[in-house]
Amino acid sequence: MAAEFLVMLYEYSPLFYITVIAVCFIITVAVVLGWFGFDVPVILRSSDETESLIAVSERRMVQVTNPLALEMGSTAAGTVTGGVSLRPYCLEDCILSCFWGCGVQALQTALQSHQHGLRLRTPEQFQEALELNYHHHQSFNIHKEEKEECFTLIPPDLGVTHFGLLPRDRYPLVAVLTLANPETRDNYNIVASVTVLHVPDDKYRLSARILFQYLLTAHGNLYDLKPLFMSADNSNLSGTTEPSTSTQGAEPQPERPGEKWEESDTEGEWPDVQGKDCVVCQNAPINRVLLPCRHACVCDGCVCHFQHCPICRAFVLESFALANQQVRDEEEEEDLED
Repeated sequence: MAAEFLVMLYEYSPLFYITVIAVCFIITVAVVLGWFGFDVPVILRSSDETESLIAVSERRMVQVTNPLALEMGSTAAGTVTGGVSLRPYCLEDCILSCFWGCGVQALQTALQSHQHGLRLRTPEQFQEALELNYHHHQSFNIHKEEKEECFTLIPPDLGVTHFGLLPRDRYPLVAVLTLANPETRDNYNIVASVTVLHVPDDKYRLSARILFQYLLTAHGNLYDLKPLFMSADNSNLSGTTEPSTSTQGAEPQPERPGEKWEESDTEGEWPDVQGKDCVVCQNAPINRVLLPCRHACVCDGCVCHFQHCPICRAFVLESFALANQQVRDEEEEEDLED
C-alpha cells in the first residue's frame, strides 16, 4: 500500500520527485562533510553547544633557569664582508664561539652526537664535533651579566664573500655560548646555546637575522626554540632575550631564554604582557599560549571556550600558562600591600 501511495504521489505531483532528490542531496552532503571532519564555525554554534566543547588540554610546565642568551646587536644590518654584531646575555662567565661558514651537515651531526652520548659543554668539544668543517673560528670571553656587543668578522684574506647559491650546504654564521667555568656547569641544566644566523652576502641579500636557536642540556636533550606571537596591538614576545627563569614543557622543545617558547615554551617574566589585553573579553590579562600556532592572545577564563585560535583560526590542540595562578596571586598580594 505504501509503495502504491508513493507511486500515486509521483504520478500526480512532479514536485514530490524534486523534494525526494533534494532531501537525498542534503543527507549525502551532511554525511560527506561529517566523514571528512569539516567543522561548524564557532560563530554559528549556540551558546549551549559552545559550553559543551571539550576543554583544551594543558601542557605541563617545569621551571628551568637558562644562563645563556644571544640576540643580534644594535647594528643588525651586518654582511659577510663587513661583519656582524652580537649581544650575549649570561648569568655566569661564558665563552662566545663564532663559526663562519659552518657546514649544515656538520652542525646537525654535532647536535645529534650530543643527544647520543657526546656531551657538548666546551668550545673545544664543539670544534671537535664539527670536525673543523667551517671557514673561520673566533672566540670571545663574556663576563658575568656583561651586555656589551661582540663584533665578529671573517678575515678578508680568506677571500670569502659569499656561501654559494641556494640551496646552500653551509650556514653563514653559527654562534655557540658555553659556560666558561667548570664549577658553574653543574649548577645549570642548560650547558650550551647554539644560534644559527643568516648574514647577507654577494649572492643572497636577505637581511641579517636569527634562523634557529637550540638549547643543549646536561642530560643530552636538545630544545628547539620558537617565538611566541601576540595580537597586532601587542609586541611580539620574542622581543627580549635576557636570561631568566624559564618554564619548559614536558617535550624537548622550550622557548628562548627569557624570550621565546617552543613546545616547552615560555619564560618567567613577560614584559607588558600582563595587561588587560585578552582579545576575547578585553577584561583580563593575557596568560595563555595556544598550541601549535603559538599565539598568546587569551586569558585563563576564555581559553576553555575555543577549539580554534581567535587570531589565525588554527585548531587548538593544547595550551600553557605564561604564569601560574599561584605566582600571579602572590604578585597581586604584593601590589595590594604596596
